[in-house]
Amino acid sequence: MEGFSDLLLLLKYLFLGLLQGFTEPIPISSSGHLVLAQNIFGIGVENLSFEVLVNFGSLIAVLIIYREDLIRLVKNGLSYITNKQEESKDDFYFILYLIIATVPAAVIGLLFEDTIARNFDLPQMIGITLIITGVALWIIRNLRGSKNDRALTFKDAIIIGLAQSVALIPGISRSGATIVAAMLLGMKQETALRFSFLLFIPVSLGTLILSVDDLLSTQDIQTLWIPYLIAFLASLIATYYSLRWFMNIMARGNLKYFAFYCFIVGTIAIFLL
Repeated sequence: MEGFSDLLLLLKYLFLGLLQGFTEPIPISSSGHLVLAQNIFGIGVENLSFEVLVNFGSLIAVLIIYREDLIRLVKNGLSYITNKQEESKDDFYFILYLIIATVPAAVIGLLFEDTIARNFDLPQMIGITLIITGVALWIIRNLRGSKNDRALTFKDAIIIGLAQSVALIPGISRSGATIVAAMLLGMKQETALRFSFLLFIPVSLGTLILSVDDLLSTQDIQTLWIPYLIAFLASLIATYYSLRWFMNIMARGNLKYFAFYCFIVGTIAIFLL
């Protein structure tokens, strides 16, 4: 029986890693789905270190996919700082706007994240916020902006950063909130997608850095390192393929299907859970 129990534990962490990884990039809220999984299947991990670890897996996947953009941005950003090369100016300002957009979520998260999590972790609340996400996606489903990287402004960065801070509420998708805000500001789909996921990097990295002490001191790491490793790898792989899939969905302009999904799951969460 002990062997069967260990197998169930591994399957639990595998499922949670896949769930978080798959839902992280697409606009249906990974945090909301983890809460729903807890209520539907009775499985979950009430441990910050686990959330940080699977989020780190998603971060690595995003870094892999956007590695060429990151290398170019860092190279040109440093080139503009040291040599003031005009051709590097746009990439320098893109980095600056990413930093600016990070601030609202970082500040609000540090001050209110625990309070938000306590008050929005009921299935009914998740249902409501998923429907809100669906409405936002429906509004932008046919938008085709014209702004590219060079056309971004300080105002755009602030608004997208505020949108990202709203996604601290479970059920409000981080990628959905930032992409919706970006497209309402007139950005091209490609630019909106790139800005959204490059913005994920500093926020996720900051969360990881702030949680290192808790992660290393958690006894679960010592006793459950194999399940944690499985969840980490599952999250990394699922995020990679999910984000690649979502990039194709964005290119074809099929965001309405995510809106339908949020409406359906949100309604089920409100009335049946």
